[in-house]
Amino acid sequence: MARDNKPKQSQMRARIAAAAARLMAEDGIDDFALAKRKAARQLGATDTQALPANEEVETELRAYQALYQGDEHRARIRALRAVALDAMRALAAFRPYLCGPVLKGTAGRYADIDLQLFPDDNKSVELFLVNRNVRYEVSETRHFCGDEPRAVPILRLDWQGIAVNAAVYAAKDERAALKTTLLGRPIERAGIPAVAALVDGDE
Repeated sequence: MARDNKPKQSQMRARIAAAAARLMAEDGIDDFALAKRKAARQLGATDTQALPANEEVETELRAYQALYQGDEHRARIRALRAVALDAMRALAAFRPYLCGPVLKGTAGRYADIDLQLFPDDNKSVELFLVNRNVRYEVSETRHFCGDEPRAVPILRLDWQGIAVNAAVYAAKDERAALKTTLLGRPIERAGIPAVAALVDGDE
């Protein structure tokens, strides 16, 4: 008679979620998949079915930050959102949106700011930065616009001493559901008015 491993799997999922949340909060890891894999290795988990969903890790992350990093965490989010708003206002011509952990309020130590831009011409963003002597590095990632994969340029730049990762999409993608994976949820995002309201609320 086969044993039911579900209780053990459930316990391991919870342990991995808690360990991954701690890594994200303390070590500044902002990649859920990386945090889960690292946590699983630390706990000696070999069953990939025991890996928790991102939402489970995020719940544990919020709880950890509230319990162990309360004032520090609130100050960090407040400062990062203020810098993000300043960058967005400077980049207003490219229809910027804030996304990622800074928007969600889960940014760990050493977190970057993640923006989405929707310029009429992709090169216009780089020209804007060059004309203002803002140094940047270019990389590329793959996101999904609905069900269609997109090669998305990422401009990594320094803004007030904080790393900003600006994903540059086509203008037509602004109204689409953008996802990091085909089956994932649409990326949450907020424009300048919404971020300004968050900053005002943080003060």
